[in-house]
Order: sequence, then C-alpha cells, then structure tokens
Amino acid sequence: MEQKIYIIGISHKTASVDIREGFVINPLSSKVSLSISLTKNVQEFIIISTCNRIEIIVVGSSENTPQNIIKTWAKIVSKPEEELLKHVYIHQDKEAIKHIFTVTSSLDSMVLGEAQILGQIKESYKIATHTNTAKTILNKLLHKAFYVAKRIRTETKVACHSLSISYAAIRLAKKIFGDLSKNKALIIGAGEMAEITANHLMQSGVQNFYISNRTYCAAKKLAKQFNGKAIPFENIHSTLIKADVIISSTSSNQSIIKKQDVKNILKARKNKPLFFIDIAVPRDIHPDVNTLDNVYLYNIDDLKEVVEENLSLRQEEAEKAYSIIHNEVESFCDWIQSLILQPTIVDLRKRFSIFAEEELKKTLKKLGPIDQKTHKALRIMVDSLINKLTHDPISYLKCTHRLTDNTPINFTRQMFNLDNIKKSKLVINED
Repeated sequence: MEQKIYIIGISHKTASVDIREGFVINPLSSKVSLSISLTKNVQEFIIISTCNRIEIIVVGSSENTPQNIIKTWAKIVSKPEEELLKHVYIHQDKEAIKHIFTVTSSLDSMVLGEAQILGQIKESYKIATHTNTAKTILNKLLHKAFYVAKRIRTETKVACHSLSISYAAIRLAKKIFGDLSKNKALIIGAGEMAEITANHLMQSGVQNFYISNRTYCAAKKLAKQFNGKAIPFENIHSTLIKADVIISSTSSNQSIIKKQDVKNILKARKNKPLFFIDIAVPRDIHPDVNTLDNVYLYNIDDLKEVVEENLSLRQEEAEKAYSIIHNEVESFCDWIQSLILQPTIVDLRKRFSIFAEEELKKTLKKLGPIDQKTHKALRIMVDSLINKLTHDPISYLKCTHRLTDNTPINFTRQMFNLDNIKKSKLVINED
C-alpha cells in the first residue's frame, strides 16, 4: 500500500498564543507517543513543538490519516476536535515536503532567518529516532531538510540582519525603558533561549541581572557564564522587587507568575514600571498581570511588529532560498517515487526472469553437454535480454508515475500479470 507524508499542525500564522498553548503536546511524553503510535494507519511520526508551532509529521497509508491524527491530538489535550479544526492546517506529500524544508530553513518562522528552529527540529528528530517512530521515510526526509537548511544558510544571506526572538524581546524593552544599562533584568529559564537572551542583554548594556531555573545548578552555570546572579526558583516572586525587565521562557505547563504575585510587590517597588516579556508556550505569566498599573506584559505574538521592521532586508534572499527548496523537493520526490515503484519493478524483472530461465533450461536440454564457456555465454545473453526487455516498461513507470496517480503501476501490473507470479526461488540479477 502506498505511503503518504502528511503534516498536521497549528502555528503563529493560524492561531494566537492563547490557542496554541491549549494544544501543546510533549514529544518526550510516552503517553503522547503511544497514543499517536496506536492511531490507525500511522507508520511513522515526528512531533515538533516550539513557541510558534506544534506540528505532527506523519507517514500514513490512508487518506483518513490526518483526520485520525486530529482526533488523537484533541483527545491527548482534552479539547474539542472542532476547536482544533478551526486552526489546523494539513499538508500532503509534495506540499508537506516543501513545508518541512521551509520550516527547517526558518523561512516560515516569525523571525525570518532565525537560527533556533533548526536546533529545535533536530531535537525533535533525535527524540523520534530514540523512540523508533522515525523510520525509513522520515529519516530520509529530516536528513534532507537539514541539508537544505545548510544550503540556504551557506548560499544565501537570508540569515543576515535577522533577529532572534530574544533579541526582538529586548528591542521591545528598549522602546519602553530606552537605555537598559540602568535597569536590572530577571531571566526565568536556563535553556538555549535564556542563554541567547542573556547575551543580548549584556550587549544592550545591562550590567545587573538574575537568572532563575527549576534546576538551580543550571541557573548557577548560566549566571556564572554571564557574571549574573543565580536565584532559587522559589525566590522568583521576591526578586520581582529588584528587577525591571523580566524575560521568561520555561517549559512549565502552567503560569509561574500570577496577578496577585505581582500585585504584592508593587508597593515595595514604589510603582516603578515593571516590564514582562513572556516567550514561553504555554505562557509562563498569566495574562491578568497586564491589568495592573505600571505593569507591561508582552507575549510571543506581540513581537511580530518588532521582527517585521527588518524583514524587507531579507525578502530578496528568501526568494533565492525558495528556489533551492523547489529543486530539493523535486529531488526528494524522485526518491519517494523510487520506493513506490520498486515492488513493481522487482516483480517485472522477476516475471521476465522466470520466462527466460524456463527457456534457458529447454535450450540447455536440447544442446546436451556443453562446456563452461558456452554456458557462461548463454547466461550473459539471458541477463542481457532481461535488462533490455524490462528497460522500456521501467522507463515508462518512472516517467509517468509522478505525473499521475497509481494508474501506470496498475496498468503495468495488469499487462504483465504481475500479481499472479508463480513463487520462484530464482536469484534475480538486479543490476
């Protein structure tokens, strides 16, 4: 049965952050992995979950595979299927291949050319290989996607002048405070995004900042790297009295800073402005915080205006990148078609080989005893005939199958009666 590639997902283009956080699924969860594995007609899958997108890349054997995945996804997050359908997109085969190449190359990111998405997808792929949910087709697809991303970074300038999400967040902070060198910052989280944020803060003149993380040793390590101060996670709320800019990016499933937490420290701050940037999905800071006086809260979606400022500088390079993607999509489709055609090609050669071997046996019986040289010459002739007789049918399959559906395969199998080949123990020369 023919296998198809599907991508089922939601992103910053189809759903706001409050919608996206409700449909986050954890690629590391064994329960999630098992649920998708048991979904009907699913042979392979990879889960991509970032602040801007949740996507499931699937290899399936039915046109109903996307609908089955949507049902499973909604069940995992305990949400109505109808709600997910309002925001979900589905890409199939060639469009799915193009989409993953585009995403991996950061051409579909909120920040065109940002580098973080490639690392995030590599991590998703690593999880899928560890759990054995990525097999022949998705292994090939993801390796190709990484190759395409490398080509685009090497051969175009799409990443030049690009902003990272964290840098865009700090640009937004500058609009509020102006010179950040006089302000103290609190970074919540100690992952890659936190490290990039700390680096941008230092470049922006921030001299005093705190770093907090659920794993205190990770906070200490990052704080030492940037000459900051590590804060135990349970002391975050008291640290809000000292900090002016708070940038949060954790993997928490619920808010870690709520309205009352902030309200409790405003008097101690003497009503100095407090600026929150929440770049986590699900969100770390409850939206109600924004209703307090002198408190400003921005989430990942609020950064769009900032990142679009220098978008035009990279649009021309993006066109070059899309040209590379187009060529690589065609190349990958050729490989996919070779997988689909292979069983019919093997059966076709086997069919002709059976006839050839039967005729060779008759000929050898009529000739009687012959020397080894003559026998070898007859064998070479038979193999040559098989290659020549199958050349045109195989060429026909390769040339026509990509342009249509399965009709050329079905036609070839019927014409040569390939579904009724007698069982044979013959060793077929595939060269």
